[in-house]
Amino acid sequence: MKSKIICCLLATALLAIPALLGAQQKAKIPRIGMLITGTASTHKSFIDTFRRGLRDLGYVEGKNVFIEYRYAEGKRERYPSLAAEMVQLKPDVIVVQSVGFTEAAKKATSTIPIVVGGAGDLVGTGLVASLAQPGGNITGLTAVSPDLSGKRLELLKEAVPKASRVGVLL
Repeated sequence: MKSKIICCLLATALLAIPALLGAQQKAKIPRIGMLITGTASTHKSFIDTFRRGLRDLGYVEGKNVFIEYRYAEGKRERYPSLAAEMVQLKPDVIVVQSVGFTEAAKKATSTIPIVVGGAGDLVGTGLVASLAQPGGNITGLTAVSPDLSGKRLELLKEAVPKASRVGVLL
């Protein structure tokens, strides 16, 4: 499931890049900015999977795509400064993985696309208008959303039609 989320995130990020490149004369190497809540070691699996997904699509870090990483090291108060720093680097797309970093990136830019990889409730926090049409420069995946709860229950009922009770652990 985690791999599917990362692949969807990667595909969304890469689809946003060509629109930004337009009809430039010289071939530009895409630059992805990644804002990560923890450290390189705590998010090694996420980063490795992201890189593998890039390779599967023909992108090799340092060769035909650049990735700028910024790590908050678990310190939420660093989000605004790291987001502002990332915007100054002028990446083609910014990838975030939390509601906090999404908020910080949204405040730092309204023009660079922000791709969210499985953060909390983006609609409930007001970061996007709706899941169907987020609006602005934010897109991606949400891990929690009241809009999705009914759909998840519907899919479960299709998969296990005889189920009469469902328990949810939060």
